[in-house]
Amino acid sequence: MSYEVFARKYRPQTFDDLVGQPHVSRTLKNAIAQNRLAHAYLFVGPRGIGKTSTARILAKSLNCIKGPTVTPCGKCDNCLEIAAGNSLDVIEIDGASNRGIDDVRELRDNVRYAPAKSRLKIYIIDEVHMLTKEAFNALLKTLEEPPPHVKFIFATTEPDKVLPTILSRCQRFDLHRIPANLIAQHLQFIAGKEKITLEPAAAHAIARGAEGGLRDAESMLDQLVAFCGEKISESDVLNVFGFTSGQTMVDLTGRILRGETPAAIDLLHQQSESGKDMMRLMSDLIAYLRDLLVFKAKPDALKEDVDPDVQKSLGVHAELIATDRLLELIDQFAAAEGRMKWAPNKKLHFEVAIIKAIQSLGQATLDEVIEKLGELRDDGKIISQKESALVAAGVSPATHNAAAGTAATTAPRVEETSATVDSEKIWEQVLARIPAKGLLRTLSESVRPIGTDGRNFVLGHSPDDQLQIEVLASVNNRRQLETLLKEASGRDWSVKFAAKDGIPSITAEGPKPAKSFKDDPLIQEAIELFNAQIKS
Repeated sequence: MSYEVFARKYRPQTFDDLVGQPHVSRTLKNAIAQNRLAHAYLFVGPRGIGKTSTARILAKSLNCIKGPTVTPCGKCDNCLEIAAGNSLDVIEIDGASNRGIDDVRELRDNVRYAPAKSRLKIYIIDEVHMLTKEAFNALLKTLEEPPPHVKFIFATTEPDKVLPTILSRCQRFDLHRIPANLIAQHLQFIAGKEKITLEPAAAHAIARGAEGGLRDAESMLDQLVAFCGEKISESDVLNVFGFTSGQTMVDLTGRILRGETPAAIDLLHQQSESGKDMMRLMSDLIAYLRDLLVFKAKPDALKEDVDPDVQKSLGVHAELIATDRLLELIDQFAAAEGRMKWAPNKKLHFEVAIIKAIQSLGQATLDEVIEKLGELRDDGKIISQKESALVAAGVSPATHNAAAGTAATTAPRVEETSATVDSEKIWEQVLARIPAKGLLRTLSESVRPIGTDGRNFVLGHSPDDQLQIEVLASVNNRRQLETLLKEASGRDWSVKFAAKDGIPSITAEGPKPAKSFKDDPLIQEAIELFNAQIKS
């Protein structure tokens, strides 16, 4: 007996065998049980998810000798012939090969004849969108008023190419891409039947590579058995198909989010030297970032499509980046992927994309600057109104501020991390590089290093100096500090300021905010800087 590939051997034979399409199987079973059958059905979805298999199951359910039934026996002549594709009364037509008006006219003429031995004559037209406009028009009348003994079942991957007049005459079912976890479970089922040892990580790697298509996953498993024999590991899957391991994506994304440029580039070089396709690697990175974006919006949305270990990594990475920054990151890598398609040196574009992404994570966005400017403007108004009210009430603003300092101790505080000692050493080197005079010196002497938080270098200041620090920490000063921190430590940092008790306050002679929003040179400097960025 000739060898039968897994995709045909394990093709679903009943509605309960369909993987990942419960909404379709439930609706069709109810329609059969209640005798509420339409005369035309349209199954829509990407390749390899069960459109034609669903059509055959429906045909068996209608023409089974025990039918109509939701559980065709699979043993009678009608069921066996339909499963083999040689039934006289279930005619399967390839829309790509029989797309002309003459083919449809022949079909229309044959529709009038009663079935040879079955209950119904059923026409299954695959890739129906390939029919010509003239063929569609020739089919319209028959489709609208078919004989009672005829049913039409259409399948297509591109429903937008089917004429609206055809769509309106069909019951449409949209079949979904199958979640990776369900594909992995089905592959383990096949492996058990075939006496094959398939590592869980290997099953998930195949499922990710199949991109929602069960038939593709079964074909890949077939190929792996021919290559590996009875034991298949994740490394076998990665080597045969050039996929990237999930852990590699986790490591690369983590290094990018933490600003570890040398480590990220080194990992990219390792993948390149091992023969990995740079386009595939970029696609996998974008897919992981997409999963991270979905996870931040709704963690439960990925429980069926991502294995538990990757979900834990997504939880860790979600804490390292804000949603708006993540969107920018995806846009940057998507643009780089577009450039890589036509570039001879794809690795170069990948390297540049990683470096730019890490640099952009350390830069203030226009929205952040506008928000901060609004806070400064509002704080200036509030302080002015507050001092006027205190003077009118006969209370000294200085006395009131001293009392407020006591209440500040109850505010949330930034805790010291285990890296405080290292951060102090780095800060000493930064101070040595700052000029003796200027606002940057004033800012640096008003803060103290209190630790690190991921890629953030946390600088603490007195709670009484919140407004002064916001004024001193202009975009330009913040960038200068981040540049000096990189020179001192060899890695990229994003400066973060936090109020903390125990740090001396700026003296009364220190810089004060401008009375007018427009008169503040620091604010104007920030505006001019971002205007220049927008123009460029």
